[in-house]
Amino acid sequence: MSGPTADIAVADLSGPDAADALARLRTLGPLVRVPALGGWLTTTHDLAGAVLRDPTTYTVDDPRFSTAQVVGPSMLSTDGAEHRRHRTPFAPPFRTARLEERFGERVRVLAADLVDAVRPDGRADLRAGLAGPLSVLVIAEALGLHDVTAPTVLGWYAAIVGAVSTITEGGTPDASSRAAIDDLADAVRRHLDASPVLGGARGALSEAEVVSNAAVMMFGGIETTEAMICNALVHLLALDPAPADDLLGAVVEESLRLEPAAAFVDRYATRDTDVGTTRVRRGDLVRVSLAAANRDPAVFEHPDVFDPRRPGLHRQVAFARGPHACVAMDLARLETVVALRTVRDRLPGVRLEEPAPVRGLVFRKPARVAVRWR
Repeated sequence: MSGPTADIAVADLSGPDAADALARLRTLGPLVRVPALGGWLTTTHDLAGAVLRDPTTYTVDDPRFSTAQVVGPSMLSTDGAEHRRHRTPFAPPFRTARLEERFGERVRVLAADLVDAVRPDGRADLRAGLAGPLSVLVIAEALGLHDVTAPTVLGWYAAIVGAVSTITEGGTPDASSRAAIDDLADAVRRHLDASPVLGGARGALSEAEVVSNAAVMMFGGIETTEAMICNALVHLLALDPAPADDLLGAVVEESLRLEPAAAFVDRYATRDTDVGTTRVRRGDLVRVSLAAANRDPAVFEHPDVFDPRRPGLHRQVAFARGPHACVAMDLARLETVVALRTVRDRLPGVRLEEPAPVRGLVFRKPARVAVRWR
């Protein structure tokens, strides 16, 4: 492969100073080969958008795509007409116009219940006490799995994550992972008739395909939404005074820009192509850095500064772009705004008790969001 190469360690891209590492890579060019990541990494906003919007040249439909190996083909791992067939049945319930009607009051009740459960203690870890449980409960209800407990959903989620990680590292998932995924499939089948989301998809997809898409939506609804809430809480608690309601949406968008829950997404080149003077070969892995795009100084002035009043926040790409933009991104936004408002209003004087550094190579969030109030 021709083009700039960076001998940078995974640790540099997964620690709290990952943005500094991405800035150094950007000086080498818009596309840099990073052997530690097994392929190319984009470093600019323009190139990230171009790759994400060109599924004919940069596809997810590749046998190396680990999630597809675990749960089967889904909207996450297909392109073109096949991708539209998987995605279209799931999209209507998550459109912005219907979100408040379908989810608003329930999300507010769940968030209030979770915060009220810890309020007497005077201190809490809001990742364990709010962000994690809220993301689990909301996605379970969104999919119509009303009688499934949060621990059960977390077990399925852990099984998917474990199996994907094992395959990524070159291993074979164990029997327990397979059994947990089979349990998820059984639960989806039991709820097909009662769930508007799952049942509505059955007309266009096979039962196995409904299960696959439910699994990837559950994965995204838990992993990225939990991270999104945690990161936004940390940013909220750094503001003084606490922002009014009309700024909470911008706080969430700026938090997504500064620290997207998913740092990069993978694509595979379908043909030889040139990016400037760099030649990408057919089959090459191209990792689209959403984190680098969101801190590109050509697009965002003073990109390392948290400023919810900055212009152009709509240009952040935390939810990707193009055909694979997150189908439930506005539900995640709703959950996060509600979480911020609930903490602000029900925990007077809330403040961080200890630093909450963000870590992670792909999925980035703090290990804890330890706070106290009173």
